[in-house]
Order: sequence, then structure tokens, then C-alpha cells
Amino acid sequence: MDITEVPVSNDNKGKTNKYKKPKNKSVTKERNAVEPKLEEKMEASEAAFPPTFSLKLQVKKKKKKEREALGDKAPPKEVPKTIENQRVYDETTVDPEDEEIAFDEGTDEFSAYFNGLTNPKVLITTSDRPRGRTVRFCEQLATVVPNAHVYYRRGLALKKIIPQCVARNFTYLMVINEDRKMPNPTEHSPEVILNNFTTRLGHSIGRLFAALFPQDPQFVGRQVATFHNQRDFIFFRFHRYIFKNEKRVGIQELGPRFTLKLRSLQKGTFDSKFGEYEWVLKRHEMDACRRKFQL
Repeated sequence: MDITEVPVSNDNKGKTNKYKKPKNKSVTKERNAVEPKLEEKMEASEAAFPPTFSLKLQVKKKKKKEREALGDKAPPKEVPKTIENQRVYDETTVDPEDEEIAFDEGTDEFSAYFNGLTNPKVLITTSDRPRGRTVRFCEQLATVVPNAHVYYRRGLALKKIIPQCVARNFTYLMVINEDRKMPNPTEHSPEVILNNFTTRLGHSIGRLFAALFPQDPQFVGRQVATFHNQRDFIFFRFHRYIFKNEKRVGIQELGPRFTLKLRSLQKGTFDSKFGEYEWVLKRHEMDACRRKFQL
């Protein structure tokens, strides 16, 4: 780009532009007088509140000192309100000492497992034409569940797979489905932790998850499979304990991790036409109240 400089004639040097506004000297003087005051105020505020100052932390420390000064006479701490502690009471909440619950546990589909008559044997399969991510997830899941076998359907219908599972003494059939194309057994039996399954439905789901694993956890393996229910979402994590010393214990996540949402519960083996459903999710009716949960 070429830039040319325009020369200024000597005739126009002494002339004044009549359209040019005169400078307001009083305004500039007032501004110059105000600026030092603002700077002084900013310096004073910075001195009163340093960059590391936290008002909430100071209030918290003050309340802590007051509670220590009062001792036993200190008022009880306020419990924060959450959806969990404001949960609507459910009439089906399980009481461990209820005779009806004990009778149901002795006669349901999992009674043979909990009485030690059968050992779990799980078959893991996928939907038709699974993606690589789903296949890898099934292989990882087989490392978590002892005595689990992965079988690829290759277009075979579930109605034909179920009789084969019964003939080969499989106790559970687990189908991994894909949504939007997203999807070797362990030497030691892991410990199973079931948390926050309080209702009758949640109690049944908890027994179902427990029946996937052997009843004799080998604590030498230091492996833990956790099913945690929170707001009707079931979070699964697989960890291993790491004992750093006699007082400190760490955990290491082995994977996989996933989240489950119960859609329906059917009695017996899967049957899309004549199956007896014990529970079906009705979103518009059951999810109307945010503080009412099913599990």
C-alpha cells in the first residue's frame, strides 16, 4: 500500500476553524480534581479488603467461634434443604422386620440364590449389529461380573436365545442395547454394595443386582462393585481398595462406570406379548412431583 503525505500550505496556518468547538477548560479542571479522590477511595477499599479476603469465610469463622464459646448451649446446626431429605413419604418403604417382606423374600425368584441353592451364571449379549464401543463395554462388563459370558447375537431373536440359556443353566440374560450408536472374568469375587434401595420396588431391584454376583465375596481381592440409587438413577462404580498404611486407605476406579434408569419390571423371562409386568414407568404421572421417588 502506498501512502502519500499531503503538504500544508503556509496560508492556512494563521486561520482558525470557525466550526471547531472551543475547549472547555472548567470541565477538564473538575475532572482532574475528581480523579485523585476516586483513586484515594480505591486505595482505601483495597486496604480494607485485600485480594484474599472472603466475606463468607469470615462469617463462617465468626459463627464457629460463637459455637465454641457457647459449648453445649449452642443451638443445633441447620440442615440444608435438599430433594433427598424432603422426599415424599412412600407407603411401600421396606421395614426389615416386616413379616410380609420376609415371606416375599423367601418365595420370590431370587430365593434359591440367597438360600445358596444356585450359583449365578450370566450371559451378556447385545442388540443386532453392535458398534465397537458397545462390544468393548460388554467385554469390560464381563470382567466385573464373575462367571459371565459374552455372546454376539448375529441376528438371532431373543425368543430363541432364552430357551438356550435355560438349557445351559444360565440364570440371567443381560441385553446391552444401543441408543444413538452409543453404547476375561475377575479372579476374585467382588464385594457388592447396594445403597438407598428403600421401597418395595427398590428392594426387588437391589436383590436382582445382588444375585448377579456370588454370595462369598473374596475380600483378599479388595474389589467392590457399588450400585448407588439417587433420585431413581442407579449409578454403578467398580473400585479397588489400596491400603497405603494402617490408617490411610485409598480407592482406585477400575471401570466401567454407567448409569441405569428403570423402565419396567417383568415377571419371569422376557416376553413382549404375554409377559406379566410388575411395574412400568409412566413419566407424566410418576414424574409430576420432583420429591417423590419410586426406588
